[in-house]
Amino acid sequence: MSSAVATGAVILSWYGSNIGVLLLNKYLLSIFGFKCPVFLTLCHMLACSFMSYCVAASRLVTLQPVTSRRQFYKISLLALIFCLTVVLGNVSLKFIPVSFNQAIGATTPAFTALLAWMVMHQRESPAVYASLVPVVVGVVIASGAEPLFNMGGFVAAVTAASARALKSVLQGLMLSDSNERMDSLSLLMYMAPVAVVALIPTTLFFEPDAASLALELGSNGMFWVLLFLNSFLAYFVNLTNFLVTKHTSALTLQVLGNAKGVVAVVLSLLYFRNPVNFYSVFGYAVTVTGVVMYSQAKKAAKKQQLLQKMASGDPSAVDLQQQKQEQQQNGGGKSLGDAAASKAEAAALLRAAEKLGTNGYSGGHSYISIPANGSARADQLAGVSVRTVPLMVQTASGPMPRGFSSVYEV
Repeated sequence: MSSAVATGAVILSWYGSNIGVLLLNKYLLSIFGFKCPVFLTLCHMLACSFMSYCVAASRLVTLQPVTSRRQFYKISLLALIFCLTVVLGNVSLKFIPVSFNQAIGATTPAFTALLAWMVMHQRESPAVYASLVPVVVGVVIASGAEPLFNMGGFVAAVTAASARALKSVLQGLMLSDSNERMDSLSLLMYMAPVAVVALIPTTLFFEPDAASLALELGSNGMFWVLLFLNSFLAYFVNLTNFLVTKHTSALTLQVLGNAKGVVAVVLSLLYFRNPVNFYSVFGYAVTVTGVVMYSQAKKAAKKQQLLQKMASGDPSAVDLQQQKQEQQQNGGGKSLGDAAASKAEAAALLRAAEKLGTNGYSGGHSYISIPANGSARADQLAGVSVRTVPLMVQTASGPMPRGFSSVYEV
């Protein structure tokens, strides 16, 4: 029960921080009159830097070190793109409603698929590409029907979505080495100070009167309360993101993210009371449906790819499982419910692999090679019979890979 309560509290905190920072951004930029999105982003990054080093000093969470200058340069580039994404997102909130901002932000998967193909020549399955059609169509409908449409805000939001996708693609490409991969909190600790260094001159150039405006608005003490709350919520968005992955899984986080957009839109409409019509609501609904379809299609495509590798005896299938385990360890673990689901899923994957092929062994069984040091996800394969055998020789396709001497039999 205590584990379920902790998980529920983390999820509620994640919703509160994500939606809270979004609505406070809109309130400060539009209602309160603090029309300085770059300076606001600078405040966010200062808070993220301060809180990151406090968490590191407290040792409540073990943060990963930068191991090389090359890795730091990669992180710095990602920090600049991350900074651009946040600034443009805040700029868009200055001109367009939260509901429209969220609808445009939902197109990020479409930009991700396009950039993955352009940068890494990575092709998705037809189902994934098909799921992106309603994402784009929904935004087109919502844009044409938006009562408070603003071209500047629209361009800023679209550019922010594409920059977010670019960061995702480059992060996967540049930090693909297992020695360079980092959890979200460690990455933020190194990216936030770089963003601060970039934002100080940017603020002085684009918003030279930001500090004087802040002091003027600060005569109302509530401004400073809201600014500090908003800035520290920006850090807690990342902290709760990390904790949700720790207590549940990355897939759960993705599902919660889809629902979060809808909740944010509903709350913003209730609070800001910006005008909406049937077509703007319909367009956003189509976009959200497309995002959900995209998530399911991506999950199915990854599972099918893993099954094919397992059926053919490709050791990289084990590497994928190990990478997933490392990511979960970086997050700190999983809830009991998700752990049980993972065991069932692992067993189902192996049975499906048996149907796809026999790996060259006789007897119709599918044998999955794992590292001889036993570092595969045995904890998730509870219930799957295990037997260790001497290094075997496949008569059909040659010897097993060196260092692999154990097999799992379903």
